Amino acid sequence: MGYVNQRMAYGETLVALGEKNRNIFVLDADLGGSTMGKLFELKYPKRHLEMGIAEANMTSVAAGLAQTGKIPFINTFAVFAAGRAYDQIRQTIAIGKLNVKIVGSSAGLSDFGDGATHQSVEDMAIMRAIPNMVVINPADANETVEATKAIADYDGPVYLRVNRNDYDNVTPEGKPFKIGEPSVLKEGGDVVVFATGYAVSLALAAAEALEGKVSVKVVNVSTIKPLNNEKIIALAADCEAVVTAEEHSVVGGLGGAVAEALRKSRKPIEFVGVEDTFGCSAHNYNELLEHFGITKDHIVKAVLSVK
Repeated sequence: MGYVNQRMAYGETLVALGEKNRNIFVLDADLGGSTMGKLFELKYPKRHLEMGIAEANMTSVAAGLAQTGKIPFINTFAVFAAGRAYDQIRQTIAIGKLNVKIVGSSAGLSDFGDGATHQSVEDMAIMRAIPNMVVINPADANETVEATKAIADYDGPVYLRVNRNDYDNVTPEGKPFKIGEPSVLKEGGDVVVFATGYAVSLALAAAEALEGKVSVKVVNVSTIKPLNNEKIIALAADCEAVVTAEEHSVVGGLGGAVAEALRKSRKPIEFVGVEDTFGCSAHNYNELLEHFGITKDHIVKAVLSVK
């Protein structure tokens, strides 16, 4: 389809899945126009539930639907998905291993205009800490399409993280998504950069900028949990050092997950991400990424610091 926006890729894929599987239900918390849940509502109004600004209630209703054999996808901003409904997610969905898909839209810093209250820099850490929860952060719109298909087929709780803004794809269109598998997008032998979400494109740009100086391997880690530790260890084995890059706090996100996997390797490791602080408002997305040090140049600097 040539999508460049993860929200649109997700919304239209969900509509296509709904045509094939009548058990798919979509729930929104007064944000369907932003999450793209409205697309499903237009096509299948009887399988779309508008729950209002009540994420906890929405999550509980989704748990009930799952227990009747339905496949509910619940939609809201990532910061509210991980925060407002945490208790219901933990106590009902995760402990019960219920087949509920939690989709956090406008994730990370991508809602640049609304400031700290609407920017989710800790959502992956929260969701990664919940037992039985799968956590997925696609690199681009192409991967979002395939990840949405994969989680619809997966039996169990999933958190899918979706960016708000348009940007170019770095993964091929139509490549099947395998939960838990990192993928090498560029080979290299000096430093490996494990990146997730929008930071994957930044890592590729950094590797290109360093061509001829440092040989950089770029790995797309779109599944934060379960992380294939053996694969992470193998991908880092032939490199001298490691860098991680994410649009998320450096506390508890991809960096922490990779460091846990490599804890016995003794390789130098550097994190690129938000430094244990909340977000803030900005005039545009790039201005905010620059402010928090999530750019090509910051990844270049991190690579050179560990080389």
